Amino acid sequence: MEKFIVKGEVQLCGNVRVSGAKNATLPIMAATLLCSGVSIIHDVPYLRDIQAMQDILTLIGAKISRQGHTMLIDTTNVSKAEIPEHLMREMRASVFLMGPLLGRFRKVRVSYPGGCAIGPRPINLHIKALEKIGAKVDESFGFIEAEAAELTGGEVNFDFPSVGATENAMMAAALAKGTTIIRNAAREPEITDLQSILNKMGARISGAGTDTIRIDGVAKLTPAEHTVMCDRIEAGTFLMASVMTRGDVVVENIIPEHLFSVTDKLQEIGAQIVTGKDYVRIKAGELRGVDIKTLPYPGFPTDLQAPMLSLVTIAKGTSIITETIFENRFKHVDELTRMGAKIKVEGRTAIIRGVPSLTGAIVAAPDLRAGSALVLAALAAKGTSEVEQVYHIDRGYENIEKKLQALGAQIVRVTG
Repeated sequence: MEKFIVKGEVQLCGNVRVSGAKNATLPIMAATLLCSGVSIIHDVPYLRDIQAMQDILTLIGAKISRQGHTMLIDTTNVSKAEIPEHLMREMRASVFLMGPLLGRFRKVRVSYPGGCAIGPRPINLHIKALEKIGAKVDESFGFIEAEAAELTGGEVNFDFPSVGATENAMMAAALAKGTTIIRNAAREPEITDLQSILNKMGARISGAGTDTIRIDGVAKLTPAEHTVMCDRIEAGTFLMASVMTRGDVVVENIIPEHLFSVTDKLQEIGAQIVTGKDYVRIKAGELRGVDIKTLPYPGFPTDLQAPMLSLVTIAKGTSIITETIFENRFKHVDELTRMGAKIKVEGRTAIIRGVPSLTGAIVAAPDLRAGSALVLAALAAKGTSEVEQVYHIDRGYENIEKKLQALGAQIVRVTG
């Protein structure tokens, strides 16, 4: 098992380039299944979740090669519409395969997906969407089977703006007859990125980024070439790392408007921010407590709740963080407490009383974003920390220790 050894109290300084977005890459990889041929995807990060999706696509017949951060996906020989259970259980994003496989083959069989244990993430919204466009869905013995002699346009009204369900519906409806309208659609930038590649493939989709998306079905799609958007969650993590270490960091290859909810809160905490066309420079001032509630985009992202909680542990005064998206997303609290943080959790709310500093400790990453929060805490803590179970972190951060080393951090990856 690998772990990070981190010597804290080192200011981060310099420039760091953000990788392509994991949460955009995964549905884009799935979307290539909608047609036969070779699609070319640029700025694909090297992540455990990307490799897991690659393994699934390869197993059902795709041929995939990589040239650096460019991925070539040949779906010519894809013939299976069933995903092995052990691969579905490896990550939550495997659910994205339902829409494109149903769209192309008119049938799909998958088991319930896995992923981080951060609370229930029911796929009822995915199933509802597929049924609205003509699929017959059967759930039994831990499997989901969907089939349709013909997919037809329909009205999809979500009770909650689910990102995954919105993307699944977009992909399936792209090859349906007629027009599909998705209402109360998720508005995340990753959905706009998926719309972009689908339209390059010949789809007729509009409205991504708003709460109403229109898909006019087409008879056929063709392969496309696309560059993945930058990872706003990685960007936010580095912004918080700079503030937490009292550093001076320029985070590059980002779209600043995607981070307004984050940079506004960082300024409220006491950070000094300069925004450019594709970068943000951030320095820390005197840190003070803040109140935050996670919300669907454009609200404060749930994926940055954990690193933000780490940050406010050393801010003066009291902070209150309310998690509205996932109910089990405070698993990092016990580990931060081992480092001297003062945190009390009441239901979905964490009350944090700032302390002057954290102290090094041996901690374990319980999930992806909690793991990044512990790395940030270790960077700011007195003494040396060990962060175990870093395979969780590798699911969503490409070479995080190398990027931090380039900013001056004393962090190494070791086996043992």
